[in-house]
Amino acid sequence: MTEQIMTIKEVAGYLKVHERTVYRLAAKGELPAFKVANTWRFRLQDIDHWISQQTGTLASADAGQTDRGGES
Repeated sequence: MTEQIMTIKEVAGYLKVHERTVYRLAAKGELPAFKVANTWRFRLQDIDHWISQQTGTLASADAGQTDRGGES
C-alpha cells in the first residue's frame, strides 16, 4: 500500500485552516510531520489519526461539562 504524502498547502486545505496554522502546529510538534529538504511533509494516515485524537479529546471534555442552569 502506498502512503499519501501531503504538503502544507494540501494539509491546510484538508483541515480547512490557513497554511500558517499548519506550519505553526508542525513546528511546535503538535501536528505529526517530517521534513524533506527543509520542507514540511505529512502522511495522510498520521493526519487522520491526529484528527481522531483531537475529536476524542473534545468529546471527553464535553462529557465532563455540567448543566449551568440554562433553559432546555
